[in-house]
Order: sequence, then C-alpha cells, then structure tokens
Amino acid sequence: MMPASDRFARLPAILAFVLALAAALAVALIGPLRARAQPLVADLSSHLISITSSFTGTELLLFGATDGPGEVIVVIRGPAETVDIRRKDRILGMWINAQSVRFSQVPAFYWVGASAPLDQFTNDQMLSRHRIGLNRLDFPGGGDVTPEDRITFRDALIRNRQQAGVFVPSIQPISRLGDRLFRVTVSFPSNVPTGAYRAEIFLVHDGRVVSAQTTPLFVRKDGLGDNIARLAHEQPFGYGVAAVLIALGAGWAAGFAFRRF
Repeated sequence: MMPASDRFARLPAILAFVLALAAALAVALIGPLRARAQPLVADLSSHLISITSSFTGTELLLFGATDGPGEVIVVIRGPAETVDIRRKDRILGMWINAQSVRFSQVPAFYWVGASAPLDQFTNDQMLSRHRIGLNRLDFPGGGDVTPEDRITFRDALIRNRQQAGVFVPSIQPISRLGDRLFRVTVSFPSNVPTGAYRAEIFLVHDGRVVSAQTTPLFVRKDGLGDNIARLAHEQPFGYGVAAVLIALGAGWAAGFAFRRF
C-alpha cells in the first residue's frame, strides 16, 4: 500500500490532470458552438403593420448584432408590381399620352440604410449585384423603346415614387452601439402599399458581403370590411355558411317585427 505521505504528495498532479481534462472538454464542446455562431443577427420590432381607418404612418425598429469586422447595410423592399409610365406630349394644343413604357418587378416600397457612407466600404460591383441604391435599380421591360428613352422612363418612375414617399431618396444612417450592436428606425408613410415586404441585412467588409439575412414584414389593411374580404378569400366555405346563417337570422327578425306591427 502507498504511504499516506506519497498519496498527499501526488494530489497536485491529480488536480492538474483533472483541470486539464475539464479544459479540454470545454474546448471540445464550446468550440463547435462558436464555429456555428452567426456573424450577423437582426430582427424587427414587429413583423406586421396593420392599416386602419386612422392610420397616419408608423415606425419600426430594426436592430441586431454583428460578430466580426464590417459595416451594416439594410434594404427594405415592398412587393413587386407592374407599372406603366406614360409621357404626355402637346399635340394640337392639347396634352395627351403619346408614349408609355411598362416595367415589371418594381418594388412598391424601397428604403436603404447604412452604418457608414457606402463609398467607404463598398464598390459598384457589389452594389449593382444586390441592387442597393436608387441609381442601381433596374426593372425588366421597356424593350420597345430606345435605350435612352428607357432610362428616361425609368428615372421618371423613380422620381414619381420619391414624390409619393414610397422610395426614400437618401441613404438613412444606422446607429452603431459599441462594436457589435446596431439599430435603425424605419418610417413608413400613410400611403404605404399592402403586401409582403422583406428586409435584407448585409454585413460588408472590404467591399465583400461576408454575411446576409432576410427578415419578412407584412403590411395589411385591418378593419371590418377587410376582415370579411379576407375571410371570404381564405375560408370560402366558412364564409358561405356564415352568410347563410346571417341571412336566415335577418329574415326571421324582419318577419317577427312585421308580425308584431
């Protein structure tokens, strides 16, 4: 049997071995978790904007965190739609529609924010690839006019949407809180179109997108008439049954009232 003095003398070595084993297990467990950590995480304060009769516009907070170097760009696009742009010419003293161009895949709403001036950390190739900025938006269509006229009609479309307040003309600043956190308030006007939106968040470093995330947003009308229309569209059988029951109830009430008088 080992003397007691020898057993106590070896306790530091045993403790050192146990601590080393625990450290190795911690590295083995935490290492993969850190490797799977997302370099970009973002979300909205709400994913639904409800338009009621008293709706005058609203604001949403977009916030998130980054893990690593880079600047943040946020692009919010509304649902795509087809738009006709017409040019009026004066003919025989009257202004009439002389020429029109149809563009498709036009976002109903467009907003861009960045945590630093774009020319400091991006390049034209990256911005064009992701269609970041009004001057880099391009829409399918307009093939029946000259390239010069197509650009003129495209610029007119963007100008009209800026005047309507659904295309934000300037890059909005994104606030950085320390090295990791960021936030920005997005304003939506009273005439914001309904439909499915998406918020695209990019982490950009040295002119390259190192991480990206897409977050959905929905804008819908919320009122009695809109709820009835939505019920008829989403659950036609239930809507039909409810309509029949309401009609029967109204007929019975009317018959009862007339019998009393």
